[in-house]
Amino acid sequence: MEFINQLSQLHIKEKTAVTLGKFDGLHRGHKKLLNQVLRKKEEGYRSAIFTFDIPPKNMLNGKNGRLILTNKERTELLKQYKVDILFECPFTKEVATMEPEQFVAEVLLAKMNAGYIVVGSDFRFGHNRMGDIYVLDHLSRKYNFKLLVLAKEQYQGRDISSTYIREVLKEGEVELAAFLLGYPYFITGQVVKGKQLGRELGTPTLNQIPKENKLLPPDGVYASQVYLEGNKYKSMTNIGFRPTVENTQVRNVETFLFDFEGDLYGKDIKVELLSYIRPEQKFDSIEGLKLQLLRDKETIKRWHLGKSM
Repeated sequence: MEFINQLSQLHIKEKTAVTLGKFDGLHRGHKKLLNQVLRKKEEGYRSAIFTFDIPPKNMLNGKNGRLILTNKERTELLKQYKVDILFECPFTKEVATMEPEQFVAEVLLAKMNAGYIVVGSDFRFGHNRMGDIYVLDHLSRKYNFKLLVLAKEQYQGRDISSTYIREVLKEGEVELAAFLLGYPYFITGQVVKGKQLGRELGTPTLNQIPKENKLLPPDGVYASQVYLEGNKYKSMTNIGFRPTVENTQVRNVETFLFDFEGDLYGKDIKVELLSYIRPEQKFDSIEGLKLQLLRDKETIKRWHLGKSM
């Protein structure tokens, strides 16, 4: 996949089929758009995605909103879908103040060479979000490109959106989030060396410090699975501040792998959260924590066994 992140570098010669959006989460609705541009490859188009390096709402509101997927995670997922071009446009003042027609003419047509554009029915673009599907339809006839507008994917009468998935994740409903996304919610990152407290508790863990802008579900214990160097391992994950053994201000993601031994410091891993088991607790003693971890292991082993039957 060709990755471009500067407007000055964007000069595509071949005709493209383009879809546009924030693509935070790459959920079922996004995949509906992606499938349409990927189908156009059979007609000689290159498949392309236009997105921003940061959500425009974050820049305009001056807030650092949490993301379901970091930019790196989003890029890796799109590689799996075999998209030809990903343009991660910097959300600069120049871009933010473009009128809808200027954006279409100067960016989508002149730079991305779009011959076919696919968007959702709620798509908005241009300065102050003044452009919508009706403006885009008018421009498609003026500039002679093809336009396809798709209805939103729904679940139980509600549009599947990143907002919906954030709400679900904040409640710890990782199984529903997996359905809406089309894959389990996950956290990627390098294994860092901790204080090896898990080893002392009989539960050695792989420690990750997630990106600051990564949306995390509630603190607690989860049934999980880990992808490491092409292999998959059943696992148990704790998110939180380790209140029993350490007074830290940093949220940690700690994962215990069943049936694995080895040193993984510095390795990149992907942790998928599959089911919420219990909230994080502060115990009166280390022994109390050890006993609970043993119970958690048995609970999660049974959960994994039930899913594999």
